Amino acid sequence: MADSQLGRTLEVELMDTADEAAGYDSMDHSLVNARFVADFLAEHGTSRGGWVADIGTGTALIPMILAIADRRIRIKAVDGASHMLAVGSRHVAAAGLQNRIVMDLQDAKKMNFDDGSFEAVISNSIIHHIPNPESVFREMVRILEPGGTLFVRDLARPIDGLRLSEIVEQYAADAPPIAKKMFEESLHAALTVREVAEMVSPLGIPGSCVAMTSDRHWTLVWQRPV
Repeated sequence: MADSQLGRTLEVELMDTADEAAGYDSMDHSLVNARFVADFLAEHGTSRGGWVADIGTGTALIPMILAIADRRIRIKAVDGASHMLAVGSRHVAAAGLQNRIVMDLQDAKKMNFDDGSFEAVISNSIIHHIPNPESVFREMVRILEPGGTLFVRDLARPIDGLRLSEIVEQYAADAPPIAKKMFEESLHAALTVREVAEMVSPLGIPGSCVAMTSDRHWTLVWQRPV
């Protein structure tokens, strides 16, 4: 895919009101989240006995799918929005998973975890929220243990406005107006594969680790050298 001709238009970094958290939670992410978990497990395998960090967890939908798929896994669900975590906490408690999913309010750009403290670091759709995502990538690499898996997925900015409109209509035509608007803004704020590759290269991650994995998503998969 050619690199985008659209400039990046930033959106709000944190959706941290009760209404925003409820609106986000009401959107149907089930198929996308299930594919994310399946693809991550295909790369990482089952739990090695350590912790997995989910950065930008939102309302903890992905950790719950992951915890059900792998009965041994333990997850730190990290987000900077307290209202998102509050909704996520209710989901986790209702599912009886509070012993394996820990909600953690933190800024992804500067986390208080020790170096190399996670067997895997995962993230779905946080990068497009961050004005300068280099710091988040740096933190993800820092907290990943040697031999651990970094698995990051996000929207990819379309090549032009026409393609952006086509994607919005294809995937959000029947969504409520606020959800449709959020999707459009997220696509406009997203990065391209080339931009991500250039950001992670100084961290020792080859550009070949970043690729388009759907018509609207890129994925970064990397195993930290032992």
